[in-house]
Amino acid sequence: MQDFAGSFGEAFRLLLHLDGNLTEIVLLSLRVTLSALAIATLISLPLGSILAVWRFPGRSILVVIVNSLMGMPPVVVGLAVYMLLSRAGPLGPLGLLYTPSAMIVAQTILVTPIITALTHQVIRELHFEYDELLRSMGANRLATIATLLWDARYSLITAILAGFGRASAEVGAVMIVGGNIDHVTRMMTTAIALETSKGNLSLALGLGIILMALAMAINAALLAVRMTAERRAYA
Repeated sequence: MQDFAGSFGEAFRLLLHLDGNLTEIVLLSLRVTLSALAIATLISLPLGSILAVWRFPGRSILVVIVNSLMGMPPVVVGLAVYMLLSRAGPLGPLGLLYTPSAMIVAQTILVTPIITALTHQVIRELHFEYDELLRSMGANRLATIATLLWDARYSLITAILAGFGRASAEVGAVMIVGGNIDHVTRMMTTAIALETSKGNLSLALGLGIILMALAMAINAALLAVRMTAERRAYA
């Protein structure tokens, strides 16, 4: 196994020279993670708002289920998606197993309960505060949801960031449904696990540095957007 100093040096060399293999892995990781996050956000914001505003039979049970699914074991999700997409599964004819699309599906399933549960919490608190005012203005349920989502837009950035953190750090599920195939489905997290087991610490460290840098950059960018928008709103 390489010594640590040499591994760090080689890792920074790969970063400075934009190693082709490293760049390919990073771009695929961003594509899968951001796609899953976008899909999960489009599902979760309306769903969390509906659970917060609408009253219907079984609503409490659904809230409990969503909150419980926040802690879903990734390998169980990976197994479930694998069974759906395998040749013997109902979606086998689509040929999605061991493709980036399968990894997007798995990450979407993992991220959706997190954003949904956090959205439900934020919107529920706002609804409790503004329910009477909105009713006095004649707002129906759809208008109420739209209003509360807009009012909570800055707080919901935190929910989306939590989803991004879960997706970007995922290993088990994407390993099962993607197969960690070189030049096809190898992502940063799966590549780090593989290269570490092989003793190739330089590539693993390079990918780890990029993963941490991307997470901090995206968090900083969204926080900056939130703070700028809040200053303008209250100026």
